[in-house]
Order: sequence, then C-alpha cells, then structure tokens
Amino acid sequence: MQRRCAAINYYIINEELARRAKEMNSYFDYKAGSATAEYRQSVDKAAQIAEAQKRKVDLIHHERIDRLLDTYARRLAENTNRQNAIAARVPSTLIAGGSNFPVRKKEKQNQASDTAMAEWRESQGILDKIRGTGKGGISADDPEAVQKLKAKLEALERDQESMKAVNAYYRKHKTLEGCPGLDPVQIEKLRASMTRDWHPEPKPYPSFRLTNNNAMIRQTKKRIEELSAKKEVEFEGWAFEGGVVKMDVQANRLQVFFDEKPDRDTCSAMRHGGFRWAPS
Repeated sequence: MQRRCAAINYYIINEELARRAKEMNSYFDYKAGSATAEYRQSVDKAAQIAEAQKRKVDLIHHERIDRLLDTYARRLAENTNRQNAIAARVPSTLIAGGSNFPVRKKEKQNQASDTAMAEWRESQGILDKIRGTGKGGISADDPEAVQKLKAKLEALERDQESMKAVNAYYRKHKTLEGCPGLDPVQIEKLRASMTRDWHPEPKPYPSFRLTNNNAMIRQTKKRIEELSAKKEVEFEGWAFEGGVVKMDVQANRLQVFFDEKPDRDTCSAMRHGGFRWAPS
C-alpha cells in the first residue's frame, strides 16, 4: 500500500467579520482576503505536520491523522470567525477614545475573548495529538526516553528564550515591527492578542505563558534526572533455592528461572503474580 497524502479541507472564513474587527481595532485598512489567507496558511502548516507524522508511523494510523487534521481545520475556522465577531462588538480605546467609552461592554467583550482564546489553545492542542498519533507518549520503558526528553527540554527552553526576547524587544521599542524571529503573521496575531488583553500595560506574551512554560521545563528536567538515575542503577538479580531471578533490561521485565519445573501451586502463584510460563 502507498502512503496517502493528508487530505486538506478548508472551511469558510467570514471576511466581512474580519474586516469589521480590523476597523474596530486598528487605524490600518483591512486587506481583502487576508483572514482567509492567514487561516489557510495555518491549516497548510498543520498538513505538513500530518505528512511528517505519516512518514513515521504505520498506515493504520493515517486515517486518524486525517481526521485530526480535518478537526483542526474546522475548529480553527470556527474560532477565527468567533474571535472576529467578538472583536467587532466594541471598538478599542485607540479608535473610540477615552471619553464615553463603553467600559461595561468592553468588560463583557474581554470575557468573551478570554473564552475564545481558551478554545483556540484547545484547537492548537490537536497538533500535538497529530504529532503523537501512532507513537504514544514518552514512556519510561522507552530506551530512548532520556534522549527524547532532552529534545523536548531544548524546545521548551528555546520557546522560553524566544518569548522573553520578544517581550524585551517590545518593552524597549514599544512596537513589534522589526522584531527578530517574528514574521508578519505572528506579529499580527500578537497584536490582536494584546488588543484583547485588558491589563494596563499588555505585553506580547503574558506572564502566565512564561510561568507555565517554565513549569514544564522544571518538570521535564526532573523527569530526565529521575530516568537517568534509574538507568544508572544496575539490577543484578539474586539466586534462591531451586533457581535464579534475572532482569531483562532490554525487555524491561523480571525473569525467574527454575532448575526444574515447579509444582502446580507455585505455577498458580506465579500466574496470579503476572508471570507467564515459558519453558526453555
């Protein structure tokens, strides 16, 4: 059988809502079709992740990957339209000015925006499901667990440094234009997020993002230390009257060898203990 390419289904982005949201929150004119283009760019990136995962796993997992990709595309479109609809309800202070500003309406809008942003984060979690399909998590039994955790740690630390650098750049320049490592799409997303943030001095990456990521870094480091220490402990086994106990490190299992076939009661006790009889 040949590997099937990821089936991409694009869903409809409401351009009128996107235009109204832009007008309510920016002095710049809305570029027709930009919301749809940005959405499709995100779906295309998800499709690339799906394709990469298909190359790593068995064909039986490909259908699930396609379903997850389609779910991501649909939920992202729904969330994009929802966020634009919310953003179009009340103008930002930049547009409306400070006098007679509808504070109560803005509070309700911010609450709705927070809910929509939580939904967006859930949709991004689908990408992790795609990456994990056919592989499972990083198990302690995996002989490459430490290496995989170190790779994960490096990615988390890169994200942490990147977020800190972007925040520092904005703190110094009061703009994201020209910020190293950010493309126009990322800049626009961060701007939109800051517009929805009702803190007095919003920043590109809120403090909770860095705090949560830092917690993941600590947890990953701790797990690396635990697995590394466990790996260094050599299990030697022991002898008993009538046999010996050994550890099969590769298979991560305990083996009991008898000099002679044990009696029925011993065999029954071994079975109840989770052991399987394998005559040599």
